[in-house]
Amino acid sequence: MDVAPISAVASTDPTSAPLAAAVATADSFATVNLGAMIASRMNGSASSSSGTGFGLSQAPGILRAGTRTDRFGGAGSLDVPASLQAYGNGRIPRELLTPIGIGQHRLWSVAAQAFTTMRSDAAAAGVDIGVTDSYRSYDQQVELAARKGLWKDGGYAAVPGTSPHGWGLALDVDVDPNGLAWLRANGARYGFVETTPREPWHWEYRGTT
Repeated sequence: MDVAPISAVASTDPTSAPLAAAVATADSFATVNLGAMIASRMNGSASSSSGTGFGLSQAPGILRAGTRTDRFGGAGSLDVPASLQAYGNGRIPRELLTPIGIGQHRLWSVAAQAFTTMRSDAAAAGVDIGVTDSYRSYDQQVELAARKGLWKDGGYAAVPGTSPHGWGLALDVDVDPNGLAWLRANGARYGFVETTPREPWHWEYRGTT
């Protein structure tokens, strides 16, 4: 989901063909209608909206006033902490991110604490929550976009510089059907919400309500 200006693309040195291709794709996406994109992602459609609607530089305000995801637990909008915005999406210093106790995965400190509590409670209920992805750097998002395609084109990647993963506010879980059912029933109590039916593994920290 888009949250930051794509102007950050200009500061990346495209040293490989996939990286250059992804940067070119991101640059061509600069005038996407973010309102339509956010709405389509929330209802699960893979719309290829484009045009002269919201520019990417307007994205932070759009998400801070974002749609409530009542279908998926009732969590509120994605609010990026000012302390993280100061660095930029995908450029958060490692020391500002907190380990979540699984491999090298890290999140923003508040989200990390909420996740570890949720995982502990899930374990007590016999549910194991694994994680395959958490904070993602800008360059990692560029690579992902090149490999899996952009959301607007039916792929699975947000525009580089805009993903909630780049703020340390999202993770991809590895759970069985029982685990997914547990998350859907309990995730919002810990501030985590499933933001799209197309990606049941993708959960974002929105804070508790």
